[in-house]
Amino acid sequence: MNELVEAEDDREVSKVIGRYARFDLICLDEFGYLLFDSRGAELLFQVITAREEKSSIAVATNHPFSERCQTFKDPRLAAAVVDRLTFRSHIIETSAESYRLLSSRKPSKGGEDKK
Repeated sequence: MNELVEAEDDREVSKVIGRYARFDLICLDEFGYLLFDSRGAELLFQVITAREEKSSIAVATNHPFSERCQTFKDPRLAAAVVDRLTFRSHIIETSAESYRLLSSRKPSKGGEDKK
């Protein structure tokens, strides 16, 4: 997001979006963890649109689609992003507990529990 905002400031956003459009795969990890300001959200939407039906995007998130408006302040933009990300997609819901949390609960090799 920072690179896109900086590129827009330098009037090179089309070049950066074009570069992102050429990657075989873009991974968005912890999607929705940080809130997007309107400028960043619009730039991300442009990247997603540039890749639409051409290249893959993998998204990992703990947030259900119903909470998309918390990440994107504009409900119409949120709906458009979800629409593009879910069109012809494979959605895998794991409903699994965090592996980080699980590993922190495992007893250490010395027999003491981690705290």
